[in-house]
Amino acid sequence: MSTTPDLNRRSVLRRAAAVGLLATPAASLLAACAGGTDDKDADKGATSADNPFGVKEGSTVNVVVFNGGLGDEYPKFDKTLFNAKHPKVTVNLSSTQKIKTEQQPKFATTPADLINNSGADNMANDALIKDGALADLEDLLAAGSWEDAAVKVKDTLLPGTVTDGTQQGKFYILNYAFTVFGVWYNQALFDKNGWTVPKTFDEFFTLSDKIKAAGIAPFTFAGFYPYYGRWAINAWIWLAGGEQAFIDIDNLKEGAWKTPEVTAALQAVEKLASKTGGYTLKGSETLTHTQSQQAFLDGKAAFLPVGTWLENEMKATIPADFKLKIAPFWSVSGSDKAPYGSVQAGAGEGWIVPAKAPNKEGGKEFLRAMLSKEGAGKFASLTASLASRAGSGDAVTDKPSLESANAVMKAAPGKLISWKYDGWYASYDKASQAGIGEFLAGRITAAQFADRMEAAAKAVVKEIADGKAVKQTRTAA
Repeated sequence: MSTTPDLNRRSVLRRAAAVGLLATPAASLLAACAGGTDDKDADKGATSADNPFGVKEGSTVNVVVFNGGLGDEYPKFDKTLFNAKHPKVTVNLSSTQKIKTEQQPKFATTPADLINNSGADNMANDALIKDGALADLEDLLAAGSWEDAAVKVKDTLLPGTVTDGTQQGKFYILNYAFTVFGVWYNQALFDKNGWTVPKTFDEFFTLSDKIKAAGIAPFTFAGFYPYYGRWAINAWIWLAGGEQAFIDIDNLKEGAWKTPEVTAALQAVEKLASKTGGYTLKGSETLTHTQSQQAFLDGKAAFLPVGTWLENEMKATIPADFKLKIAPFWSVSGSDKAPYGSVQAGAGEGWIVPAKAPNKEGGKEFLRAMLSKEGAGKFASLTASLASRAGSGDAVTDKPSLESANAVMKAAPGKLISWKYDGWYASYDKASQAGIGEFLAGRITAAQFADRMEAAAKAVVKEIADGKAVKQTRTAA
């Protein structure tokens, strides 16, 4: 999705979890941020239906955008919407791919008012929240929407957006991009060869013989950034084990990674990643996100598991005759607990307001503009990705991949595929990525990967007992 990819291409988001953990010096900076709500904020202006947070005239709002696969054009449009209502407020927009490097040191003094905390160099939200460095956004949810003050912002959001942005019982993160994940393929290639998109792993392995005979690798992935592989692996775990699999994993239940259902999913992935099977494009474990995406577009691989940022990120190099389509992750077996077509989708691209921001009111108001029908629609048009504002893609008819994703969403049965552990616990995320990198490279077995994840869960339990992490609990949706 970017030259420095967005960790919250989950899920979605959810949304979001950081590649680099907070080191001791950084943690010290965050500790200095605690209690930021006592800092001297900008004086508030008068509140009204068009100014629910009391943004003061003459004030300045500093907004930092992650310039990744979704680009940095869409906030420029939101700035015009903001200034139409607040012409006497200055909005300073800046963009970067080094969010943590550039923004974290400022948290102890004067941070930006609104930050798109995304990309590989993002800040760990759980650590920020634990240290009181973020303002909660409950008042944003309760505010009237941009177009109609009688309709609250929270009532305009897609399912999962509030849940995914909530930690420790409060809403801290507005995940703005609603991403649909699945397996991408070239419909033109499939039509030419008479291939049918598989619905099960068995069908995939059977089709793979035909794909390989055509001189094409069946599958590729972005091994250089292991969290890209997490989307596929976790989707297959959900399909095999249903929601309960991740209720147990997220709740750090002992043995959660070794149930028969999870084992079945991991063994299927082990076969997919096997060096002797020839199912994955050679060297995929070394490819960046854009390299793997380009290999797919160049016809070197038939399937690629990523999200709906694909078209926007690669628009300059998509061949004219390429018919880009997305399908749900195929089922593991006939014993799956969740039906084929279950969709992994959710809000990602997290936006945060620092507790010490001098103009928190302006930061929240900018988010309200982003969540307007017009702002969200412009985002969908520019990026070929849905926004977390409901209906953002309704008027977009010139983005084939977005239309394909909408079709997958409309056909989806049951609950959306989701998990929490990587966003809740930074050390769990780090261990997961390290394990996935080895697993998809074919250097460890399914059983060894499960052992690693069990050990990572136990380590988090100890962190909680030692007061180094905050226990979170998942229940059935």
